[in-house]
Amino acid sequence: MELFTNQVLAGIATGAIYACMALAVVMIYQAIDHLNFAQGEMAMFSTFIAWQLMQWGLSFWPAFLLTLVISFIGGIVIERALFKPLTNAPVLVHVAGFIALFAILNSVAGLTWDFTIKQFPSPFGSSGFLGSQLISTHQAGMIGVTLVLLLLLFFFFRFTRIGLAMRAAASLPESARLVGINTSWMIALGWGMASAIGAIAGLLIAPVVFLEPNMMGGILLYGFAAAVLGGLTSPFGAVVGGFLVGVFENLVGTYIPGVGNELKLPIALALIIVVLVIKPSGLFGRAIVQRV
Repeated sequence: MELFTNQVLAGIATGAIYACMALAVVMIYQAIDHLNFAQGEMAMFSTFIAWQLMQWGLSFWPAFLLTLVISFIGGIVIERALFKPLTNAPVLVHVAGFIALFAILNSVAGLTWDFTIKQFPSPFGSSGFLGSQLISTHQAGMIGVTLVLLLLLFFFFRFTRIGLAMRAAASLPESARLVGINTSWMIALGWGMASAIGAIAGLLIAPVVFLEPNMMGGILLYGFAAAVLGGLTSPFGAVVGGFLVGVFENLVGTYIPGVGNELKLPIALALIIVVLVIKPSGLFGRAIVQRV
């Protein structure tokens, strides 16, 4: 029973990172109806920026906040410079743009900071949470940050004018334009927020997987699985999906013989396929109905 509890708690902690990544994926999907294949590399690059700021003498939390600001601005710049000109381009052109962005960020990070593994500090420490050996303070911190982030996003999209405008621009862009909402800038703000949320995921997972240019490859796949499971149109579903994928991954790796780290990624991909076959809209996503 203790092993089961430990694996569930560890899965929830890992799922918090998947939830952050899934949130970032959903933010951009709602803005442009495409999956951002470079989301993990954007998070990795932001994490390197935070690491560099700390090397220059900043403590963790000032570097954390400054990195979020830089990531937010960087997300807007990427959307304005690369993807706004591709608004009416075919889907494959967008895919090519995402792949190009992936390669550019990965290469620039490697050239700037090299490909050696670097340690990244945890702001929460690594001792047992409240004296318990089942979950560490860093794992508890990851869960707490994710829940706070979800709560802030809920209030932002529910009770602020900009949040309501972003929701309108994402769901009914033509109607939003008719009432005076600048849907183009709402998309840019969505990119900025997605970049900042992805940065949070990178900063929280770096103390666990260590910092290097390829650190977010597997995390992004789990984020995609979480987003598809929860529903690509539901931020809340993305968070729930992240936690479910984290717990599922840990329990499968523990209780099914022969499933090691090598098979965890294929399991995430298989989960995506199963959800798409059984319920394409995800657990909390809305089905899209088009009149033909």
